[in-house]
Amino acid sequence: MIQYITKKILYGIFVLYGVITVIFFLFNVLPGDPATIMLGQRANKESIAAIHKDLGTDRPILEQYGLYLNDLSPLSIHNVQNKESLWYLNPEKYSWKPLFTIGENKCIVLKLPHLRRSYISKRPVSDIIAETFPETAVLAFTSIIIASIIGIFLGIISAIKQNTFYDRFSLVLAVLGMAAPSFFVGLIIAWLFGYVLKDYTGLSPTGSLYDFDVWEGKKLKLKNLILPAITLGIRPLAIVVQLMRSSLLDVMSQDYIRTAKAKGLTLHSIVIKHALKNALNPVVTAISGWFAGLMAGAIFVEKIFNWKGIGYEVFEALTKNDLPVVMGATIIFATIFVVTNILVDIAYGVLDPRVRLK
Repeated sequence: MIQYITKKILYGIFVLYGVITVIFFLFNVLPGDPATIMLGQRANKESIAAIHKDLGTDRPILEQYGLYLNDLSPLSIHNVQNKESLWYLNPEKYSWKPLFTIGENKCIVLKLPHLRRSYISKRPVSDIIAETFPETAVLAFTSIIIASIIGIFLGIISAIKQNTFYDRFSLVLAVLGMAAPSFFVGLIIAWLFGYVLKDYTGLSPTGSLYDFDVWEGKKLKLKNLILPAITLGIRPLAIVVQLMRSSLLDVMSQDYIRTAKAKGLTLHSIVIKHALKNALNPVVTAISGWFAGLMAGAIFVEKIFNWKGIGYEVFEALTKNDLPVVMGATIIFATIFVVTNILVDIAYGVLDPRVRLK
């Protein structure tokens, strides 16, 4: 089991390394000068040169790549004496603990990954993500819960009442859910329930998890979560409905189910006690993957509903060419994908020993 877990972790690290490499070279070929973006109208040759030196963008691309990997790596090597060096262990940039020294002026340290600074706000990208991540996580978690509960229920009904009106109706909803883009569905839901039916629903088309009141300060607004959560959950709901239906129909055709029917067990007992457990395996896999996907796919939904999460910040950063924020958020999303897949694979290995032998 230890060998299986180690293999999955190493594979995840390799995948994450590949993602980081692609992100770095992709964003470094995009047009735009970070020094000009940061300085704005105050740009001159001396200031631009100073910014390039501070960011390391005046170095060869491979050296910049090495510096970027060193910044992201929890174990990294730094210069502890020369403050002019790009490898200098700047306490303003890193939270670190020394492990051991190399030579006279270098040290290997254990630190938090450094995601650079925003070109626009000059704030560390890690601080921006730390502030906005909880709201995106709440939105994604609520969406996947809604999609799972409703999707599993509709999938069971469709399988039990195969080829009936209920079955066809749920499949039509599933196809529409997969076909409709999130930004289009978001606009329709915001307009319908936030404007047209606002007097009946009491919901606002825009708003975040917290509102700031001059007198009362920070206030929790859970009702602002309803519309964006439904919008974000429509597509995974459609997937869950179809997976649950097909999986349950496959299980219901197995020999042990026919034996249970021959013994006189009720349909309710057969589905709940015997079929549902085995039918849920592919559904759980899809749900775990979609949760990670919703974290990354919330960009347009958060912008439409003015939900102040990571997606909203990424959208704003893209419009302003604030590449460190976009790169940092992309790496966080990729890390969530990798960690989620590792945990799911480990869970499968624990529950089914045959998986570890493959």
